[in-house]
Amino acid sequence: MKNIHTHGGDVYRHPKALDFSSNCNPFGTPIGVKRAAAAALERVCHYPDVTCDALRRALEREEQVPREQIICGNGAADLIFGLVLARKPKKALLLAPGFAEYEQALDSVDCEKKYYYLKEEQNFVPEEGVLEAITEDLDMMFFCNPNNPTGTLCRLSYVKKIAEKCRDCGVFLVLDECFNDFIENPQDYTLKPFLRDYPHVFLLKAFTKKYAMAGLRLGYGLCASEETLEAVKQVMQPWNVSVIAQEAGVAALQEKEYAETTIKMLRQEREFLLGHFRKLPLKLYDSRANYIFFRGPEDLGANCLARGIYLRDCSNYEGLSRGYYRAAVRTRQENQQLISVLYAILQKTEE
Repeated sequence: MKNIHTHGGDVYRHPKALDFSSNCNPFGTPIGVKRAAAAALERVCHYPDVTCDALRRALEREEQVPREQIICGNGAADLIFGLVLARKPKKALLLAPGFAEYEQALDSVDCEKKYYYLKEEQNFVPEEGVLEAITEDLDMMFFCNPNNPTGTLCRLSYVKKIAEKCRDCGVFLVLDECFNDFIENPQDYTLKPFLRDYPHVFLLKAFTKKYAMAGLRLGYGLCASEETLEAVKQVMQPWNVSVIAQEAGVAALQEKEYAETTIKMLRQEREFLLGHFRKLPLKLYDSRANYIFFRGPEDLGANCLARGIYLRDCSNYEGLSRGYYRAAVRTRQENQQLISVLYAILQKTEE
């Protein structure tokens, strides 16, 4: 049985390694966010605003979505579990490989999981078979775009087909767009402007990756169904978003220059890494987010860790086996270190 509780970013067990396993913004948490979080310590004697009103107002301006359609959580995972607990699906469809928290949440309500296995020979790109797998006996479906861990990106027209098929079959769709910010022209791939057309869709986003706020735990969801949002609120614990996280979130949304500059740099660094990866004896897939998904020797992760480089071993994802890895895109100096280690290991292997 695969251990789905294993994740990237375990710097506590690997404190001396350069962390390529976690795909957060490598340029660090914006200084404005840190200052806001520190200032919020003066108010931790009070309960947080249970409605997250200031944060939802800021998100309304940022996302151009009415704040009545916005719900905040203690990270995206909090909302995933809240949705599942609120709806209590009996049977759900998952694409494999996919984000492990979907499985954990479904297991918490004893939901039957139906997997659609993405094919390596098709570079793990979802195709028409996924639509055929959406059937009336399902209650819920999770779809991540771009996908984690593969980074594959589907056109908006394809996502709409999935949303429409789910609507026709009475299936609630959880659409995870947590990595949408890192792709080229993200506005061309999001279902956000069409939420009113698809009230059975819950769009999931987070501050974690874009603003390097993993430790603060802050995510949010967008949904046009008032009934769904109210049901989620009823099952989630009160005060689930701390005073510090709420203030940090409001501050993060003001960091326009940071977001634009760092994301542009990350796209450039992704191309830099890919240029070197293509020269190595690795199988690359079409990762479009801020990470590179590839296949290499089964002992590559251990050999890299021994040299101070911490990759995300993807063998615990459903549908994958040993030898699959994900490497985050980091700064130029860090990326050069990764490339040097990979060259040293793989060229020696070929000799």
